[in-house]
Amino acid sequence: MKTLRQFIAGKNKPIVAIAPEETVLRALELMAEHDVGALLVLDGNRLAGVFSERDYARKVILLGKSSRNTKVSEVMTGKVLYVTPETSIEECMAIMTDKHIRHLPILEADQSVIGVISIGDAVKETISQQQFIINQLENYIKR
Repeated sequence: MKTLRQFIAGKNKPIVAIAPEETVLRALELMAEHDVGALLVLDGNRLAGVFSERDYARKVILLGKSSRNTKVSEVMTGKVLYVTPETSIEECMAIMTDKHIRHLPILEADQSVIGVISIGDAVKETISQQQFIINQLENYIKR
């Protein structure tokens, strides 16, 4: 299985992030613009949290808050699980399944954010790796 460092090297997407003092409306605009389900919340270079569609539904809509007047810091998930670049895709899938989360920030040892992996990314990568193995086995059998 690939490590996240290998995965990030092949992924050609920028980190989509927002500052904690921005509004929820701005966060939603960014999520729509980049077609993502969550944003990393960065206070400078430090990971402050994650803002997701789930946060919006449960902490804004259901509580009757205004997207225009609510800051991301008020509704983001502040206690964030993260992984390191040496973590395997398989380990990420296990964490996300066990903890019922869809996104994992990837942090270096110095706590700098280098990426994020979604459950969708992990599933696509797993399917790709399995297809590669199937092709290799088929080629072996045909010899």
